[in-house]
Amino acid sequence: MKISPKDFQVRAGAKVKLDKWPTRVKPVYRSKAQYQEMLEEQVAELSDLQQLQYADNRYSVLLIFQAMDAAGKDGAIKHVMSGINPQGCQVFSFKHPSATELDHDFLWRTTQALPERGRIGIFNRSYYEEVLIVRVHPEILHGQGLPDGLLDEKTIWKERYRSIVDLESHLHRNGTRIIKFFLHLSEEEQRKRFLARIDEPEKNWKFSQADIEERKFWKEYMQAYEACLSATSTRIAPWYVVPADDKENARLIISRIILDTFRSLKMRYPQIDATRREALLSIRQQLMAEAPDS
Repeated sequence: MKISPKDFQVRAGAKVKLDKWPTRVKPVYRSKAQYQEMLEEQVAELSDLQQLQYADNRYSVLLIFQAMDAAGKDGAIKHVMSGINPQGCQVFSFKHPSATELDHDFLWRTTQALPERGRIGIFNRSYYEEVLIVRVHPEILHGQGLPDGLLDEKTIWKERYRSIVDLESHLHRNGTRIIKFFLHLSEEEQRKRFLARIDEPEKNWKFSQADIEERKFWKEYMQAYEACLSATSTRIAPWYVVPADDKENARLIISRIILDTFRSLKMRYPQIDATRREALLSIRQQLMAEAPDS
């Protein structure tokens, strides 16, 4: 199987039904060794392109990862971004908002973490939590200190979708390219991964009682994700539904999608003019003159 990003892209305006999207597809690799080779090649190219992005200094790239627990977000970020210069890549993980963050609009805390030009920003969970977990647990919404008139659940989600789409349009117009990944895990595969976290001592730290409590809301989360993906996948900031039951395959799909986006940017190394070139040649002559006699 060859990776075609469009196979996983949610078309703008499409109505998403997640039971129609696979959680597992035919692997693009034939063996673990080939998987490792393919990933290393893609990571090496991504590293080169990020260096070019830094030198070009016109674009920033924002990667957003959303998923159910145990879908492999952390592993995908770790493996796909492993070869990137730490100076060119920033990772932010958004948990429960603080009291200070709750005193601002729901986009405030993530806006502060947006990547600079020339850099990659990674959101491990993001402002999308405000239309996912908050929608599944409306008591969170009622604890956010909003005026009563804004708490109508018939309208607030559409309003938040609009705020998100407007923000992403603004960012695109100012040079930020946004790639959004939903790691699509099956309920059965999550069950297996939870069992592994319990049965393997070195994975015990990954599991909490909260994980099993959230699993009880699987259906509600799928509905929230369907509404979110349908409302916020746009031409300039598309969602990609990545089959996540096979972690290795998911990483290869993700890295290829990121590479395709970088390749489309038409980046270039800065060109120097004749005056600057002449100055560099003069400095070179000075440095050569300092060479010790052989």
